[in-house]
Amino acid sequence: METRHTCLKLEISDATDPIFVKGTWFETHFDLSITDGLNVWLSSEEQVKDRAAQWDQPVTEYIKLAERYLGFQQPGSVYGFTDAADGCKRLSWTFEKEGTKLEWRWKCGPAPNSKKVTAGILDFLMDANIRLSDEVVTKTQSFERLKVEAEKCLAQSERFNNEKLEFESAIYAKFLGVLNSKKSKLRELRDKLSKQAVMGDLQQEEEQSTDKTESFDEGSDDDKSEEEPAKAITSTSKGVPASRARGRKRISRK
Repeated sequence: METRHTCLKLEISDATDPIFVKGTWFETHFDLSITDGLNVWLSSEEQVKDRAAQWDQPVTEYIKLAERYLGFQQPGSVYGFTDAADGCKRLSWTFEKEGTKLEWRWKCGPAPNSKKVTAGILDFLMDANIRLSDEVVTKTQSFERLKVEAEKCLAQSERFNNEKLEFESAIYAKFLGVLNSKKSKLRELRDKLSKQAVMGDLQQEEEQSTDKTESFDEGSDDDKSEEEPAKAITSTSKGVPASRARGRKRISRK
């Protein structure tokens, strides 16, 4: 587990000026350096294990809890920094555990070399400010690049959309042309089929009328042929008595 560093500008409700709490967080302990700009107080490393045992917590969980409240000021917590005996200070904050509001206290003693510790805190703040400034510049540049890329992507998307609409319009127009052509051909075929059906009906009617006419003519011829022998017979029978009459006349003259 790597070492972590934090520096919190802590606003105390009953104090006029803020204090700075610099924390160095290790796996099994942590160091605190607290300054109000003139004086510096340091934490005692030996108290970590004892305090974790009092809270019935593993050392790692105890350190995580302290880092959470001393790395960032928690809005729901009440912080305090009060005087203790022998020039010491007591740092405290409140937190909730299993629905119960508890107070965490840590006693800090005066630093033997306040100037050196204060200079270390200021150096850390300056370095952190430089890092943050660099990160801001980097993030801003990245944001600008992403913005340019986003604008390019947006323009490209709009171009693709326009091309898609143009393509769809062209395809739709071609499709309409083909569809209208097919419809026209289908209408021509339908008209052709209708005409063929009408012509077929007319031919069928003509054939039927022709058949009826032929059958009627055949019937007339048969009647005529039957009448002609009858007339022949009649004329023959009339002729026979005439000859007989002539013969009789000749006989009487003799």
